Amino acid sequence: MPLNDITSTPLPHLAKRRPDSHKGDYGRALVVGGSRGMSGAIALAGLATLRSGAGLVTLAVPRTVQDVVASFDPSYMTHGLADDGERFTAAAADELISLTDGITVLALGPGLGRSAALTEFVVHLYREVKQPMVVDADALFALAEQPDVLQSPAGPRILTPHPGEFARLTGTSLGTTNDKRTSAAGELASASGASDASVVIVLKGHRTIVTDGSRTSINQTGNPGMATGGSGDVLTGVITALLCQGLTPFDAARLGVHVHGLAGDRAAEKLGQVSLIASDLVDFLPAAFQSLTNALK
Repeated sequence: MPLNDITSTPLPHLAKRRPDSHKGDYGRALVVGGSRGMSGAIALAGLATLRSGAGLVTLAVPRTVQDVVASFDPSYMTHGLADDGERFTAAAADELISLTDGITVLALGPGLGRSAALTEFVVHLYREVKQPMVVDADALFALAEQPDVLQSPAGPRILTPHPGEFARLTGTSLGTTNDKRTSAAGELASASGASDASVVIVLKGHRTIVTDGSRTSINQTGNPGMATGGSGDVLTGVITALLCQGLTPFDAARLGVHVHGLAGDRAAEKLGQVSLIASDLVDFLPAAFQSLTNALK
């Protein structure tokens, strides 16, 4: 079935905030990841979730790095889970499931690390968590270890692979043209998920592709300065926050990649592409969102 290209249609937008609203109105995000040596990844994702408007953000991390992660910023909460001294153990999954009561969205992957236990951890969460889930980084590596799991999500899923991660998930390499990339991403979205739990694919790269298997949109923002470690972690946080605020998975992904790229463009204007780092994207998210607000006036 050919994909409906909606690239040229207006972007979705967040509703205007009511004067009497409170933090609970803007969603509760649970961001899961981190390991020894990769505390920064989960912190970047958490900060981006906050800067993109989520009301409450909790970072679930291995106990061994909880203090380090908490030290990055006082605005998010942290919860330490069972670990082996470096990363989560499989037993942490059941403990994490108990934290999902009342959350709006779960994000999984930044700085998670890789091991057989973590593959079991990711698979369990993918099959059991009913809330929308944004899946990135090492969580995608874990799913590639058991690709049949893609067909049994417990709820809506947004997968955000770069080309290498996409190739591991599908067992095939991507073509270089937009047509081939779009077709491959659409096929993965259609083949994954279930009738009541759709999967959206965000195929990252120059002109990031967003598709749910029937619709597709090719992002127009961003620049080569964003090719730096941690950039994807920031994108995970942006999309997570937009889901928290009520956008559908496809709309959250489409607007998220646009805002992420726009923040990168604003950062590059001030700092140049060579010196741009992932934390700059977080710093320029307010300007990106403000420009969207101004465009609606």
